Amino acid sequence: MTIETATVDAASHRPPLHVAVIGAGKIGTAIARSLLDAGYRVSISASGDPARLELMIDFVSPGAEPKWTHDAVADADLVVLALPLHRLKAIDPGLLAGKLVIDTMNYWPPVDGELPAFAGDRPSSEVVQEMFPGAAVVKTFSHTGYHHLEPDRRASGHPERRGLAVAGDDPAAVALVSALVDRIGYDPVPVDSLSATAFLQPGGPAFGARLTAAQLRELAGEPAPVA
Repeated sequence: MTIETATVDAASHRPPLHVAVIGAGKIGTAIARSLLDAGYRVSISASGDPARLELMIDFVSPGAEPKWTHDAVADADLVVLALPLHRLKAIDPGLLAGKLVIDTMNYWPPVDGELPAFAGDRPSSEVVQEMFPGAAVVKTFSHTGYHHLEPDRRASGHPERRGLAVAGDDPAAVALVSALVDRIGYDPVPVDSLSATAFLQPGGPAFGARLTAAQLRELAGEPAPVA
């Protein structure tokens, strides 16, 4: 499925068939549960044999399919990167070529060590996009805590519904991921470039804050949608 075709599905509120989540930690499994609850098919991979993941996945994300990473990605419509940044170099860039990739990651020197590519002033997702030049990278989920992701989900129109920023350089990819964010229970706030995502990172004003879409738009400097 191409990004353009998937966007048509998003506009008609039909979710992509298959989302591959790379990373079986707390954020990866929380995203997997939210996606499963919203009607997506989900597979999960980690660094080891999926047979060793199966029991854990059955317990923490029932309904997800444990797979080898290359098998999970092969027929996925979207790929979610939910692993520590220092493990990213183990993923072959060719594996993600032509894929829409959701970057949920943050740079944490105490966990990742010093990574020169991520240590400058550039937002980390710009670096991720350069590492995977054949993919369309979209940043979301990274500014909310895994422990808030599920309990903060609300139906569309709910007065306490929260917002999630959805940032990327490819408008079609941003539109598709925005539809996914809406479907799982958040108001998407599109941000038109990865270079504008510093406010979502650790130390930024949106990081860890449980904000409405209006509050996020104000931080992002984005105009309110036309009614």
